[in-house]
Amino acid sequence: MSNKVKVATVWLDGCSGCHMSFLDIDQRLIDLADKVELVYSPLVDNKQFPEHVDVSIVEGAVASDEDLEKIRHIRRHSKLLVGLGDCAVTGNVPSMRNPFELQSLYQRAFHENTALQPQDPKAHLPVLLDQVRPVHEVVKVDVFVPGCPPPADAIWFVVSELLAGRMPDASALTRFGK
Repeated sequence: MSNKVKVATVWLDGCSGCHMSFLDIDQRLIDLADKVELVYSPLVDNKQFPEHVDVSIVEGAVASDEDLEKIRHIRRHSKLLVGLGDCAVTGNVPSMRNPFELQSLYQRAFHENTALQPQDPKAHLPVLLDQVRPVHEVVKVDVFVPGCPPPADAIWFVVSELLAGRMPDASALTRFGK
C-alpha cells in the first residue's frame, strides 16, 4: 500500500496551457514522483476517475453538460480541489461566448462561416451549457491559482504547500492574465 498523495489533473474547457505550465516545473517533477501518485490526468492513460483522490487540479471552465457532470463527480471524489488558471477561476476565454445566445453562435459558426455542408453538429458532441461558468460556481474550490497560464513556479509552490499539509496562497506569485 502506497503512502503517496493521490493527485489528479483534469482538463475541462480550456486550451491545455495550464497543463503545459505544470510540465514546465521541469526536473521538480522528479521530486514529485517520490511523493505523489498521479492517478488520473490527460498526461496518463487512466480512463476512470478514482474513488478517492487527495488533490484534484482542475484546468478549464465548465462549458458543457459533460464538463458539468465531470466536475461534480470529481468534487465528490476529491479531498481538495484546486482551480488552476483563469479559465477555472473566472471562465476567461471560454466565457466570451456568454453574451450571445447559443443558437446564434451555432448559426455563425456552422452555417454562415462554412462553404461545405452547413449544419449544426449533433452526433457524439457534448451539449453546450447556455453559459460558461468558472468551476467555483458549480462546486466548492479549495485553492485558486489564477494566471493564463499560471507560472510554473506558482504551480510548484501550490503543490509543495499542499504536500506539506498547508493551504497555499499563490497571490504573491501570480495574478489574473499573468
